[in-house]
Order: sequence, then structure tokens, then C-alpha cells
Amino acid sequence: MKIYLLSLTLMLTLLASAQNPDYSLRTAWFTQNGSARNIATGGVMGSLGGEITANHVNPAGIGLFKTNEFVLSPGFLLNNNKFKYRGSDTLNNKNSFGYGASGVILSTGVNRKSKWTSSAFALSVNQLASYNNRIQFKGFNNMSSFSEQYLEELTRDLADTNAALSNYIFGSSLAFRTFLVDTANNASGNFIGYQSLVPISTGVNQSYDATTRGGYHEIALGVAGNMEDKMYVGGSLTIPVISYSRDLVYRETDATNDPNNQFSSFEFRETFTSQGLGIGAKIGTIYKPKEHWRIGFAFHTPQFITFKDRVRASMTANTESYAGIRSENSDNLNSGNPGNSNYNLVTPWRAIVSASYVFREIKDTRRQRAFISADLEYVNYRGSRFSAEDKNDQALVNYYNLLNDVIKDTYKGNINFRLGGELKLHTIMFRLGGAYYGSPYAEEELKANRILATGGVGYRDKGIFIDLSYAHAFNRDVQFAYRLNDKPNTFAEQTGSRGSVMLTLGFKF
Repeated sequence: MKIYLLSLTLMLTLLASAQNPDYSLRTAWFTQNGSARNIATGGVMGSLGGEITANHVNPAGIGLFKTNEFVLSPGFLLNNNKFKYRGSDTLNNKNSFGYGASGVILSTGVNRKSKWTSSAFALSVNQLASYNNRIQFKGFNNMSSFSEQYLEELTRDLADTNAALSNYIFGSSLAFRTFLVDTANNASGNFIGYQSLVPISTGVNQSYDATTRGGYHEIALGVAGNMEDKMYVGGSLTIPVISYSRDLVYRETDATNDPNNQFSSFEFRETFTSQGLGIGAKIGTIYKPKEHWRIGFAFHTPQFITFKDRVRASMTANTESYAGIRSENSDNLNSGNPGNSNYNLVTPWRAIVSASYVFREIKDTRRQRAFISADLEYVNYRGSRFSAEDKNDQALVNYYNLLNDVIKDTYKGNINFRLGGELKLHTIMFRLGGAYYGSPYAEEELKANRILATGGVGYRDKGIFIDLSYAHAFNRDVQFAYRLNDKPNTFAEQTGSRGSVMLTLGFKF
């Protein structure tokens, strides 16, 4: 299998944690989240409107409001993961709290003296994605080793021993100082390169365990207008707020238990945090061509996000009679400070087309009986772009240009589909839905998708509403422990599910 990797010609000596294409997916490939009503109907919101989630999907939908509303949406997430890596299965679960679309909507009410019958303003926050999870897999490997990425780095940069000791303080220098990687000499004793002490030919037992936390949050400030209850036009200014952390423990142990092959084990630990803040926009329209129909279109501009990353790393290696047990950490090599990276990311754009059929479509929405709605969403996953915060640092500029080329080769655009409906029986509502999210990967061997089955109930009466939903996502993805340039890369196949329970409380005023 061909996996496109970075091949830098310039050494970035103090880059805290080299970004890779996976980083861009954190802000691009996620399922729709919103209020309990929206989740229960599969996430359809491109043409329905009249719901606070519209501020994050198609802002024209808030133009259907003619009253004021306050909404809170607490939730709970249940992760059940299964990983298959080189023939070995690993199971784990991780649960966490979350939330959906919450905020306030203010309407101007009805103005019968203008074609613009009414308008509305919305201020809301939504958790677009939750990063609370545990990625854990293990297996036997006699094809490659985590340590080989250090050999590639040192060889690529023609690093001498002084550089190997001090210039790669979050990776290769830790391996070199613990003798996991050492110099290789010819018969005359002259330096000819580097070697790994890991006995790949006889195999090692590998273990990857990462606990991730945080979320992709979005603040949206939206406004929409209603033209004679026929056409709705709206837009929202969005502020993405991202927090992400990962505690990684990676181990390799000798599969032979041979006490004389100069390798017993090594352990690499990394603590990584990333904080992002940005800006973007969403615009949309909803049109009613006939009494029962609504047609919607929305466009999400790329979001411009500035990130600040921090990383610390350590390594312990046991090379038995070669050098014994040695340990080193990045704090010792960086005056006790974490490594820092400041950079920018432009996320992919999105376009949504939608249609809804509303049974008994009349101006008094309290007398509507049901609806069915569908969304088609296109996401240009290959459109993510990184850039250096310091434009005068040519090494960083070149690095991010190469990274962007890799993103264009690694990902593709794809379509997501959502379908849902609601049946209303006076004050009680029943909802069902489903969704399919296609793979963002260009490589066909990397199988990935997300399939959702959703449902819920709701109660509305006298200006108060309570909605409860459950969404069950069947996930399929891939996870890499490391990547190499000169060998086929193995990866863990991820399956399993994520359950989402959401409760929405709302009050009209």
C-alpha cells in the first residue's frame, strides 16, 4: 500500500510536533451534532429551520422564528471501540459528557407593512465534535519498528552525532541518547550511518495506547430574514474554539525473550496539547416553491484557525548488555520547557442541498402533523491548508507547503447523506432518522465510513419543550502508530460504535 509521507529536505530542529495530514481531519470529518430534535431526525437541518441548530447548519432557518426562545442541550457520549492490528483484537470503551446546540433566539415578530415579514437573531454554541476517546491496539510485527522513523530522520538530514544528540529533542535525540538508535560503523571503525537495536527480523510485540480529550466547539452569531413566509435568507459569523490533548504511551518488547540479542524493550511517552481559535461564516437560503415543500441551500466557508501546540516527550530503552536501561526526556534537553508550535489551519468548505416535505404545512406551526427531510452535504476534505505563523521562517514555510501537497494526495472530497422525519400527535412527537458519512481517504485500501441510526421523542406545550434523543453511530476508520517512507505501512482497523444521548430543554418567551 502506498501512503504519502513528508520528505523534508530542511531540518526543523525545534519544531515541537510535526503536524501530519491526520491533524486536518479533526476539524473536518465529524457527524452532525445539534439539539436533541435535530439528532433524533438524523441531523437534517438544511431546509427545515425553526430550530436553534439551524444557526450552525443553514442560518436561513432561524428566519422561521416569530417568537423568542432559550435552549439548553446537555448530552452524554458512549464510545465502544474495537481495533484489529496485525491479527490481534483490542476492545475498550470511554464515556464522557458532551452538549449540543444551546443559546438564545430573538425575533422581531411580524411586520405586515414590509415584504420582509419578520427577522430573527441567534447567539448559540454547539459542540461540532468530541475528542474524548481512547485509541488502543497491539500486535506482533516482524516487518517494521517505531524506531525506524528515527533512522529515516537522521539519515535524511545527514545528521552527525552532535545533531543526533541535540537537534531532535522530541524524538530521534531521545532514541539516540537511550541507545535505541546508535551509530553504525564499517569494518575499519568509520561512521557510516545509524542502526536500530530493535530485532525486526525476529519480531517485536507492539502496543499503542492514546487517551484523547477535548472538543471542537463553535460559537455562532446569526441573523435571518423572512420574505412573506416564502423565502428565508440568513448568515452567521462563526468562531471555532478547539481544545485537544493526547497522552500517548507506545511500547515495543522483544518477542523472543532472548537475553542476549541486545534488546528487551523500549517505551515512548508523549503529552501533547493543542489550542485553536478562529473565524468563519455560513450563509444559506430556504425557499417554499409549493405549499408543502421546502428547498434549502447552505454554504460553509473555510474557517481560519490559529493553533498553539505544546508537547513533552520521554523514552526509556533496555538494550540489555549493549547499554542497559537508559532514560531521557525532552525537558532535560529543552531547559525544562515544552516544545511549541504556532501555525494556522484553513478548514475545508462545505455545501449542503436539502429538501423537506411538511404535512399540513400552514402558518400555525402548532397544527403541523409531520415532516420528512433529506440533506446532501459535500465536504472537500483535501482542501485543508496549513501555513506558518512566521512567514519569514523559510524552513517552516517550505515544511507546510510540503504538508499541504501530502493532504491533497491523501484525502478526497466526499458526500454525506442524512434522512429523517417527525410525527406529531398533539403535544407529543416521535422522530426517526439515519445518516451516512463517506470516507475522506483517497487511498481505497483505507476503509472508513460512519453510519448513524437515530430516534427520539419530544414534548411541546405552553411555551415549554423537552426533547430526548439517542444516536448510534457505527464507525469504521484506520489508525497509524507510525509512518515510514521506505516500507509499506501497517495500520489498525478501527470499528465499533459511539452512542449519543441528548436532552434539550427550551422555553419560549
